[in-house]
Amino acid sequence: MIAKSFVQGVLASPALRFAALLALCSAYVQGPLTKLLDFQGAIAEMEHFGLRPAAVFAVAVIVFELTASAMVLSGRLRWLGASALAVFTLLATFIALRFWELPSGMERMMATNAFFEHLGLAGAFVLVASLEAGKGAGR
Repeated sequence: MIAKSFVQGVLASPALRFAALLALCSAYVQGPLTKLLDFQGAIAEMEHFGLRPAAVFAVAVIVFELTASAMVLSGRLRWLGASALAVFTLLATFIALRFWELPSGMERMMATNAFFEHLGLAGAFVLVASLEAGKGAGR
């Protein structure tokens, strides 16, 4: 009982919750910052995935990821930011990680693993959104 109440206390900590949300959003903060520091690389990435006009898509992705992450981290419309990142992650995963098109081997295995890791990430954002939606239902 003592261990359970201790763990529950730790899990209820606002600092831990924020750290977990920051970890969840870390790729969506790091990615756009990297794109801002190497905008030509961001354009090349969009072109690689067939997204044109590449510069417009690069700007849109940067703004979107930073905005949605800020929503999740700040708690302001967290459900919307988390939902948007879940959908974005699913779309990006099906664009960038088409493992089924790759021949057998290491590259296919790595893409397969990354594909399913991103599915899990999208699922985590859905959980955040549903938990936030549940908070509003009780009000």
